[in-house]
Amino acid sequence: MRPVAVGVLGVGVWGEKHARVYEAIPEATLVGVYDTDTARAREVAARHGCRAFASAEQLVGACEAVSVAVPTSGHREAVERVAAAGRHVLVEKPMAPTIADADAMLESAQRGGVQLQVGHVERFNPALLAARPHVSAPKFIEAHRLALFQPRSLDIDVVFDLMIHDIDLVLDAVGESPAAVSAVGVAVLSENEDIANARLEFADGCVANLTASRVSQERLRRMRFFQADAYLSIDLFEKSVDVLRDVARLRALGPAIAIDPRAAAQAIARVPLAAESGEPLTLELTAFLRSLRGEGAGAAAGPAGRAALAVAAEVRAAMKQRAARWAAPSNVGS
Repeated sequence: MRPVAVGVLGVGVWGEKHARVYEAIPEATLVGVYDTDTARAREVAARHGCRAFASAEQLVGACEAVSVAVPTSGHREAVERVAAAGRHVLVEKPMAPTIADADAMLESAQRGGVQLQVGHVERFNPALLAARPHVSAPKFIEAHRLALFQPRSLDIDVVFDLMIHDIDLVLDAVGESPAAVSAVGVAVLSENEDIANARLEFADGCVANLTASRVSQERLRRMRFFQADAYLSIDLFEKSVDVLRDVARLRALGPAIAIDPRAAAQAIARVPLAAESGEPLTLELTAFLRSLRGEGAGAAAGPAGRAALAVAAEVRAAMKQRAARWAAPSNVGS
């Protein structure tokens, strides 16, 4: 495949990771970067052997595709600029600060005749890739995403910062948006909610319980899928997967299924799945570029990014409603 000429708009911590990956993969030719912090742009360009452009317009004009990694508040403007120039674009998550912005971005991509994909990188976690073929009609999903406090992305709450990863994975697994959403969130070290829990209820009866924190004392990224024939436990941090199945059903599948002798006398057998090696961001950006040449589906499509954003907005609204009830003066004893 002929390499795609690609650039990066915004080279903060995450934007530089895009530049590093593009420099390394054969599917890309890293043309350059742009950032409003010119010193930072020059530093990143020197480190990754490309050009620091003097303006976003100059960078876009020199590329076939662009990664947008500017702050979320600038996503719409950046994507509309890239699409208007007829360049394909991958925008980091969350797709936009509002649904109206996301819709405008989708419309601009359609007008420009270009692909708009969204950086929901957890889709490319090797553990999730190994587990995904085994997920079928889940009835209960549980996710915990806990992170240490970092002084970044504090302009958005933990739902848009962290939980949106798991919202996207749940929507992809269930195949529809929730019928009901309830949530609670607490601001601890920033002005926005730093820890949140959400319950998503779907029309088919599935329920997803999601917890996200950016003020934890430990790092944890784990999902569990419970369904009629299996229970899948996915450690997204350690990149490992276990499938727990009914021993009788496993025996019915024949001798090709190895059962741990220690589990043979029990009702449930644990079967580990092999997860391929690979950095999720490298897998995602490779898929993005290959899709531009008609090879594969690419990263999360624009409408999927909008769907995750819409549910995240519902979770945020539910949190605010609960917080308002907490703040309302009590009439007890009056």
